[in-house]
Amino acid sequence: MNTLKILFATPECAPWVKTGGLGEVSADLPKALRAQGLDVQVLMPAYDSVLAVAGELEALADLPAVHGFPAARLLRAHLPSGVPALLIDAPALYRRDGGPYGDPSGRDHEDNAIRFGLLSHVAARLASGVSPIPWQPDVLHCNDWPTALAPAYLAHGPQRRAAMVMSLHNMAFQGLFPLHLAAPLGLPDHLLHMEGVEFWGQLSFLKAGIQFADHVATVSPTYAREILTEPLGCGLSGVLNKRRESLSGILNGIDTTVWNPGTDAHLHQTYDAVTLQRKRSNKLALQRRMGLPENPDLFVMGMVSRMTDQKGVDLVISALPELLKDGAQVVALGAGTPAMETAWREATHVWPEQAASLIGFDESLAHLIEAGSDVFLMPSRFEPCGLNQMYSQRYGTPPIVHATGGLADAVLDAVSEPGQPSVSTGFKMKEPTVEALIHAVKRARELYADAGTWDTLCRNGMAQDFSWEGSAAAYADLYADLVARRAVAC
Repeated sequence: MNTLKILFATPECAPWVKTGGLGEVSADLPKALRAQGLDVQVLMPAYDSVLAVAGELEALADLPAVHGFPAARLLRAHLPSGVPALLIDAPALYRRDGGPYGDPSGRDHEDNAIRFGLLSHVAARLASGVSPIPWQPDVLHCNDWPTALAPAYLAHGPQRRAAMVMSLHNMAFQGLFPLHLAAPLGLPDHLLHMEGVEFWGQLSFLKAGIQFADHVATVSPTYAREILTEPLGCGLSGVLNKRRESLSGILNGIDTTVWNPGTDAHLHQTYDAVTLQRKRSNKLALQRRMGLPENPDLFVMGMVSRMTDQKGVDLVISALPELLKDGAQVVALGAGTPAMETAWREATHVWPEQAASLIGFDESLAHLIEAGSDVFLMPSRFEPCGLNQMYSQRYGTPPIVHATGGLADAVLDAVSEPGQPSVSTGFKMKEPTVEALIHAVKRARELYADAGTWDTLCRNGMAQDFSWEGSAAAYADLYADLVARRAVAC
């Protein structure tokens, strides 16, 4: 059998550019797929930040101006993992200050429709019968709204084309733009209706991907079910239900070489399931780093998160008077809405010996929080997949999660009675409420009082396999099935 060729289209890819989980997935999944024997190349924009670190560049093709898109060049580089990266060099669109989606103040770039329309258009061209380069993918794997016009272009373009997978990482971001932009985007008039790309009078990139991809994938099985109803369908549950026979969820993995307490250079002391007692030294190091009283017997709760309503950060802040009873401590790392950042700063003033926070991001501190905390707080209102609940279990830090999306899939709920045998790995809240969070923390503290049961809980989490190997194998099977179906259809 010929090696399957996969074009992985994404707006971001770690370590070159990352704003969240998509950047991590775009680095890790292609790497894992190549380990499975697939020929994978990543397609992304040539942002200034990417060109600064991409190293040697090879010019592959000139891409002429078309529709409302400027002329561009297609370059090839290699990610640090060795995965080939195809870069779209369009200086007028991608070489600017700020992040991939917005300016330095956080405002969306006004021309994002054209910027990511070009990404989608080039992806479709590379996956079609008119590609400007010899390498021809069997499957085009699109990721989130910035690549989601590609299936619409392909479905209404040349007959010979790759199979198409549309991955939904977060339905809350849909790429909505004025409908009049269809012309410069090169979308035909017959798609500008409810059965095409129109969504309540606007043009929806994400709807286009859902409508026209051969298969729609989400980043966890539970999220695939949740988006079939509102509110998590974000207005597209009807469209998704029409595609439900071609909808599935595959849980993301994590990079178990980066997130490994046995080798992690960010820790005060490395440890594993056999040497779990060494974890306590990381608690002391965390307390010391955050200016809290050093006491290994205190119950320490950690949180690394965007500080937004979606992540349930407001629930933690509201629950602090109860959570911090009996000397417990909480450490938070992240940035988000001004109101929540202010609330965390105020909490550190109200409870200076029990609450500490760092507004922003620090990779070393993120690892130390995972290792030094007793539990990890993740009460997200919704979470398509989530990664920190996996990091936490790998570090022997039971997560406290709302049972939604990938949090529900990745965490096995703990029993309530101390001393009872368990295969559990953390604590689930049925609802994202302050009361449920307080109750879950109370359950955790009851088990924490029984050292033997708590160590079992920690070791259970450390024994879970969250590597990309199983997820990559599932994607490889999906690709092979889609390619085989296209061969039969043709």
